[in-house]
Amino acid sequence: MPGIESLTEVLVTELRDLYDAEKRLTKAIPRMAKKSTNGALRKALTDHLKETNRQVRRLEQAFRQLGERPRGKACAGMRGIIEEGDEHAGEQYQTEALRDAVIIGSAMRVEHYEMAAYMGAIEHARILGQSTVKDLLEATLAEEEAADKKLQAIGQTVNPAAATGDADQEDGGGRSRKSAQARGRKRFAKKR
Repeated sequence: MPGIESLTEVLVTELRDLYDAEKRLTKAIPRMAKKSTNGALRKALTDHLKETNRQVRRLEQAFRQLGERPRGKACAGMRGIIEEGDEHAGEQYQTEALRDAVIIGSAMRVEHYEMAAYMGAIEHARILGQSTVKDLLEATLAEEEAADKKLQAIGQTVNPAAATGDADQEDGGGRSRKSAQARGRKRFAKKR
């Protein structure tokens, strides 16, 4: 059985891997967004889902540019990262900030995996003189880098709250859940 014989075949294999990874993420991101309680995190995830759908379409364009039919090849790396993220997000946490901190970490692992994969594919497209493919992949890489920076910024609010056990993080509407929870406990205590 002959193996991969050219850098073009390597690039196509990388694109198939990325295609499968992005398709998996179109299913995983909504689960992470649903489990997150921080409004900024939830919005970042839902916004990135829209980008991920565009990224799938860009990969389809790249396949066509190379004369290939768009199809994925099971991406074991992304499958493992998603499974691990789902497992951690499903655990019980003392505060919502702890769960959100875990979701941020899981989402950042996804972004870093994707960035590394896109960088390799971009270099191969560049060497092969596939400038259209390179441009498509670079557009996606820029989005992945921006998503990572956004997650880091959100983490600067969520992670300190998780470290202190403070459930007082905004719910995305400018309201503090801790304050609402405290008011509810006070009302319950008064009724007794």
